[in-house]
Amino acid sequence: MTAPLDVPESTTQTLAPVAGPGAVAGRSPWQIAWTRLKRDKVALAGGVVVLLLVLVALCAPLIVRLLGHPPLEFHYEKVDPDLQVPTGRFGGMDGEFLFGAEPVNGRDIFSRIVYGSRISLLIAFLATVLSTVLGTVAGVTAGYFGGWVDTLISRIMDVFLAFPILLFAIALAGVVPDQAFGLQGDTLRILLIVFITGFVNWPYIGRIVRGQALALREREFVDAARSMGASTPRILVTEMLPNLFAPILVYTTLLIPTNILFEAALSFLGVGVRPPTPTWGGMLSDATHWYQIAPHFMLWPGLAIFVTVLAFNLFGDGLRDALDPRSR
Repeated sequence: MTAPLDVPESTTQTLAPVAGPGAVAGRSPWQIAWTRLKRDKVALAGGVVVLLLVLVALCAPLIVRLLGHPPLEFHYEKVDPDLQVPTGRFGGMDGEFLFGAEPVNGRDIFSRIVYGSRISLLIAFLATVLSTVLGTVAGVTAGYFGGWVDTLISRIMDVFLAFPILLFAIALAGVVPDQAFGLQGDTLRILLIVFITGFVNWPYIGRIVRGQALALREREFVDAARSMGASTPRILVTEMLPNLFAPILVYTTLLIPTNILFEAALSFLGVGVRPPTPTWGGMLSDATHWYQIAPHFMLWPGLAIFVTVLAFNLFGDGLRDALDPRSR
């Protein structure tokens, strides 16, 4: 009989996994997206500007109290009585009037720009929320059910996309009186513009969500949930929507600057928020009569719109690249 081999005791022991400094730690998709976003300095700069704009809009009364004058207060002493333009260099810009004064009445442009940011951002955010909710519900419903439901919703989207949105907004905003539905003044005009902007823009995000939903409904995890007896509302809420959150978030950030421009266009045409409430579009409209002799009056509201739209677009582009799983 052959004697058993003597096996060293050290070779029979199970080797435990060693967690050294080179071990790879798992990361969630959101951690990966944040890492990518941090590497995009341009997108981060746009995000910082967006945060600053939101803070300016929220703290407008405090900022104006410290650095400016009430936006509706007249300062005729700042205006030349003969030429009706602000006295001094650069439109009256000094330590008291940071952006100068308006022609004719001498109102503080800085204060009106700050308060105008509240109107623009409020309308843009509320309209974007309305568009996102309507577009997401319509897109998920069309993409998941398919068939005649998809055909009906898609044709409704095509009708809205072919509709002349600006003409519809001008007509509707122009015929609504100053008091309706128990509302009046700025509240009525803001809610009316939010309804118009949000209601006509939902097909854009609806088509994107529909396309993503068409692909998701064929995925294995949806089939698994369906085979386990999950109801349709549960599948839509717990399986579909979490996987649609990234494209919805990206398109939302890109839709906000579009709504800002749309509100500015309505105010510029005189069917937005009524004067004397300061809006960037309304200030641009007033400045068209003075751009030759008081160019600063047009510069500041135009620059405010440009910086705001650019910041949102840069941040939205960076967010899209960060959340794209196919990006590097």
